[in-house]
Parts: sequence; C-alpha cells; structure tokens
Amino acid sequence: MLNEEVTIEKPTLYKLFLLFLRLANLTFGGGDAIMAAMNTELVSARKWLSQEGYSIAYALARITPGTNVLACCAGTAWQIRGWSGAVAAVLAASTPAAIAVMVLTEGYGALQSSAAARAAIAGTLAAAVGMMGTAAWNLLQPYLDRRRWLPAVVIASMSVALLEWLSFSPIRVLGVAALTGLVWRIPE
Repeated sequence: MLNEEVTIEKPTLYKLFLLFLRLANLTFGGGDAIMAAMNTELVSARKWLSQEGYSIAYALARITPGTNVLACCAGTAWQIRGWSGAVAAVLAASTPAAIAVMVLTEGYGALQSSAAARAAIAGTLAAAVGMMGTAAWNLLQPYLDRRRWLPAVVIASMSVALLEWLSFSPIRVLGVAALTGLVWRIPE
C-alpha cells in the first residue's frame, strides 16, 4: 500500500503551481487539513508521488521549525519537479494568504463587535476540528494493515496521551514516537 505506482510523466510547473495555489488557499481547517488534501491530490488522485514519498515529506515538515504547510509544500513539490517546483509551490501557497492577512487585519476591529461574525467564527472552528480529525485518520489509515495496526494505534494513542495529559511539547512527542518506531520494528 505504501509503494504504489506513481506516474512517470511530471506535471508542468504551471499545473503544479495551480494545484498548490488551490490546495493551500482554498482548503479550510488549517495545516493538517491542507496536508491531508495534498496527500489525497498528489498520491491518490494524480499519482505524482508515492505514499512513502509523501509520508517522508510530511514527517520532515512536522519537525521543521516554522510553517509546516510551507515545508510540506516545498518537500512534496521538490520530489515532483525539483527546486523550481519547490519554489513555485511555496510561492503559490504563501503569497495569496499573505495578501489576505494584510487586508483582513484592516477589518478586524469591525468584526470584534459583531455577534454574527463571532458566531461564524465558532462554526468555522467546529468544522476545523472535524477536518483535523479526518486529516489524522487519512495519515494513520495506510499503516493499519494486518501486520502494523498495533504499533500504529499504540504510537498514535501514546502521542495523544503525552500531549494532552503529560503536557509534552510536540517536538518531544515526535522524538518519543520516532524512538518507539525505531525500537518496535515490524519485519517487511
């Protein structure tokens, strides 16, 4: 399941740019939802990248300081089109959002006093939480086959427990999970 066939033909830089423009700027729910949508588009729908290639880019993006989404865009696009793909993906993902933030910052004061705006934000937050759960499931699901389901469930549960109940920092949780995965290896 992890080493699926990917297309030999690379997409044009323009097609890659448009895909990242759409994914990064029209997917709601934050970074996890965007990266789950990237997984679906790049691996399942277009087959431009293997699941293993995506998983490596995702894992490296999560431990990279800064914006994880931009790191994931750069890592996946670099595997597909090299440096030009990485630059195009980061520009497509970041430029429209930066412009939108500048415009929205100007109107923030007016929204603070609006009950309708506060209600819309609460609804958006609820939807974002649901999308984050879906993103987590999409990333965990490929590892839930007969041989690997127990380690995947134990490591995912342990990560939640360390974050929520023991207040570990995310980098410490990733370190503990990496060590656990290294020690608890399932023969291929």
